[in-house]
Amino acid sequence: MEYTLNIKGKLLDLKEPQVMGILNVTPDSFFAGSRKQTEQEIAQRANEIVEQGGTMIDVGAYSTRPGAEEVTAEEEMRRLRMALAIVRHEQPDVPLSVDTFRADVARMVVEEFGADIINDVGEGCDKDMFRMVARLHVPYILMSVQKDLHDTLMVFAQKVQMLRDLGQNDIILDPGFGFGKTLDDNYRLMAEMEKLQVMQLPLLVGISRKSMIYKLLGITQDEALNGTTFLNTIALMKGANILRVHDVKEAVEIVKMYDRIRN
Repeated sequence: MEYTLNIKGKLLDLKEPQVMGILNVTPDSFFAGSRKQTEQEIAQRANEIVEQGGTMIDVGAYSTRPGAEEVTAEEEMRRLRMALAIVRHEQPDVPLSVDTFRADVARMVVEEFGADIINDVGEGCDKDMFRMVARLHVPYILMSVQKDLHDTLMVFAQKVQMLRDLGQNDIILDPGFGFGKTLDDNYRLMAEMEKLQVMQLPLLVGISRKSMIYKLLGITQDEALNGTTFLNTIALMKGANILRVHDVKEAVEIVKMYDRIRN
């Protein structure tokens, strides 16, 4: 299937897989290398993503790692206001995704900074989120916390219909590797991921340096790049349209090689 996303009236073609670079403005994200706190660090990371070939920037201000500190909506918005102003200044034309699970945060980042995509890390747990993204007319990433393919498909089908009924057009599905799943659950889902294409919606995969890699291999997060690259390659072969990654250069390289083989 070939898909496009409407980014402020311009169609972004997903025929060639896109690489979304991660920029975390949190002090406690699970991978220390992704944490950017100062204005200089944020600017450098935004520019690095684009220089290495990334086509999207995903900014997060609330760590989703297990045991992470609770962050208020006010603090999340404060962090995002500081970061998004810098990212927009440095890279004004790159599609900007913001990951949050709060509808009021989604509204703020779109209305104040023109965020292009809302990456919902809560599977629509904020009951107002679906109505908000439909009103904002921005692409929406729906993530699953279900353990297996059957439940993932069932919940996706239900929630996609809810979004369609509200008038939401652009929907991206994220199987949610690392969320609500055991190590074995993650690998079973990866093995069957191509079956998600029955939804006829673009797929985002975010497995960068996650525990499903370093726990299986008995290594650290810092040593998990090789495993990340392998799983990203498998994800492309199974239909991923967007790779959400910490290591942009390496992901861009495998996309280039994958496209050469495919074409």
